[in-house]
Amino acid sequence: MSFSGTVRIALALAFAAVLAGCAHPISLSTEAAPPQRVDTYLVPKKVAYAMSDAERGKQAITPGGGGDRISYYPYRDLEKSIRDALRAVYQDVVVIPSAADASAVKASGATYVFTPAITTSSSSSSVLTWPPTEFTTEIACTVTDPAGAEITRVKATGRGAAEFSEFKHDLALSAKRASAEVANQLASEIRRNEKLR
Repeated sequence: MSFSGTVRIALALAFAAVLAGCAHPISLSTEAAPPQRVDTYLVPKKVAYAMSDAERGKQAITPGGGGDRISYYPYRDLEKSIRDALRAVYQDVVVIPSAADASAVKASGATYVFTPAITTSSSSSSVLTWPPTEFTTEIACTVTDPAGAEITRVKATGRGAAEFSEFKHDLALSAKRASAEVANQLASEIRRNEKLR
């Protein structure tokens, strides 16, 4: 390949990178959790949630401000929120790699298996700064029995907002607020579902 051909390819790649914009890494993880466990109100059952290492490794890239984007790992970052939501309702919570893994389900001793599907979106009203001012997280769980039969489905949505004066000290603040809200809503939806008592 000629020198000029190499230069053209290098310039094309550089231009593509500029068009793609920056993807700033953030974390959706939050220390906030649903209300503290009260033993007398817990459902006396063991439940499992299914999450694989492949899911934990899935990266999402969504819009930020100023034409930039943000990147994060929804399953890895929100695993604590899912576990906290289940622990707010049930006496015992364990994790398994897949609801389709019959031996893992049997070994867990779980009455119900929750398989979460997570979707996220973000946006920003700012043209100068990249952190998102709006973030939405949805967790939709398919709940199955130990034999793999579907019992019900539950869904929760969390929305978080933050302005520049707030997120200058925590660039992922809107996302963390969405994470805290979705955990609380998920716990509430599970409690409300008569099939999950």
